[in-house]
Amino acid sequence: MNRRRNPFPRYALFALAMVALVIAIGAWMQRVRSVSAPDGKHMSDFDRWLIGTYIDLVRASDVSRPVSNDSMPRVFVIAPGESVNEIAERLQRQGLIRDATLFRLYVRLRGLDATIRAGTFILRPSMNMEQIALALQRSTANDVQVTIPEGLRREEIADRLEAELGISADAFRAATSRASAYSYPFLQGLPSDATLEGFLFPDTYRLPKDPTAQDVVLRMLDNFAVKAAPLLEQARDEGKDPYAVLIVASIVEREAVIPEERPLIASVYWNRLRVGQPLQADPTVQYALGYQPEQGTWWKRNLTLEDLRYVDPAGYNTYVNPALPPGPIANPGRASIEAALRPAQTDYYYFVASCNGDGSHQFSVTFAEHQGKLCR
Repeated sequence: MNRRRNPFPRYALFALAMVALVIAIGAWMQRVRSVSAPDGKHMSDFDRWLIGTYIDLVRASDVSRPVSNDSMPRVFVIAPGESVNEIAERLQRQGLIRDATLFRLYVRLRGLDATIRAGTFILRPSMNMEQIALALQRSTANDVQVTIPEGLRREEIADRLEAELGISADAFRAATSRASAYSYPFLQGLPSDATLEGFLFPDTYRLPKDPTAQDVVLRMLDNFAVKAAPLLEQARDEGKDPYAVLIVASIVEREAVIPEERPLIASVYWNRLRVGQPLQADPTVQYALGYQPEQGTWWKRNLTLEDLRYVDPAGYNTYVNPALPPGPIANPGRASIEAALRPAQTDYYYFVASCNGDGSHQFSVTFAEHQGKLCR
């Protein structure tokens, strides 16, 4: 007669083993948490092995996997003196990483926590944790800076970059010659021959030492995505053509001298477009004429009647072409885009520079009224 063995010792041993495992894991995680704490002590070799093992075996996919496939850039500002703990928490709150603790562990393990710099960064939810950590390593000591004012055309920007940063003007013109070469949402649906004119957002840029033309272009497009693209999205939501808004904004940028007049100038152009009246905007003629070597400028001064009648092949001269130009004639700032999106509500169809020479304009409803305001 077989006697059954009592299974209790095996179950007891198994239970004890599981308890020991739980205790060990708890101790391990407690050690991990102490290393990742904001005031955590200096990492020993054992700590590095422990954290490296944890990340490689348990959290590797969380480090390499981005939060989403959303490629829209977001501005992330790190203030002087801000701790890695605070930075990690804000990255998580803004939807750029999933786990602030894991980020702290990762940058400590890689030795990146001490080299995160204060500054303004462009980050995307489609970047994984490793890419974000590296993006925050910009060394301000080696940065270069350039200011691109509102209203320049892309050739002028190219010349400025070559003069100030040594970037090849030809390389920049080539890099901005086809909007279709870039996958930003606001560049979708443009004419097949559209350049990046209008999308090179004017601002002051800090760039890595010895930047390339592509570095500048991507930084400008990232900036446009943050500061201007939402306005174009508003236009689309309201049933307006975003590209038309940007084109009008570029003309307003070249016409306006007094900031408060931007919405008034925009209202004149929209009023004319509404009734099919040619815009007859001098800056579009200047854009069509191109570079003037005798004056050393891209914007010809003192246009003649012959200039106004110039039939440019691309159709930018709005004295000849009764519709909008085929694209922007310059790169407008946010204020001009806002003016084109939200023009003043007026009955004006004409404006002329004031005779006092202060850059202001006089606006008129009728052509007869307009004629009476011309400087004699």
